[in-house]
Amino acid sequence: MNKGLSYLIKKCSPTKSTPSSISLYVYSISVCCFHNNKFLFVAEIGMGLTGFGVFFLFFGMMLFFDKALLAIGNILFVSGLSFVIGLERTFRFFFQRHKFKATSFFLGGVFVVLIGWPIIGVVLEIYGFFLLFRGFFPVAVGFIRRVPVLGSLLSLPGISALVDKIGESNTMV
Repeated sequence: MNKGLSYLIKKCSPTKSTPSSISLYVYSISVCCFHNNKFLFVAEIGMGLTGFGVFFLFFGMMLFFDKALLAIGNILFVSGLSFVIGLERTFRFFFQRHKFKATSFFLGGVFVVLIGWPIIGVVLEIYGFFLLFRGFFPVAVGFIRRVPVLGSLLSLPGISALVDKIGESNTMV
């Protein structure tokens, strides 16, 4: 921390009750923490990109597999994922040896959508997505079972057998 900023923090301690000193204290702390929260801002942008990607993918499927919307959704989803968890972790996640088949199906589906065959590409993506993220399904099912309304829906006779089968995955992520 530089000398001027530490002087501001000492001079504008929260024990002084004047509004100007409190606002200056909050400002100095926010300036000090801006560098540490840089990752937080990038992750927020990534969540927005991922959310828009899912929206465009869903909207593209609703509009009878529109090529342009699916392509935009794929690009936004993959770029948002890399913003959220970082480039290095994204590459480590997708390019593990035991996930080679899943990654090839998922990224192959993205490529097939981009070249203009949306139905085949979406089928490949969905299969690759389930292979990639099947280790997360037990965690998601356990979380959804604790939500009051959704938990009671998952305990219905027809749905509970399917959810139990999805939730019993023993594969590592």
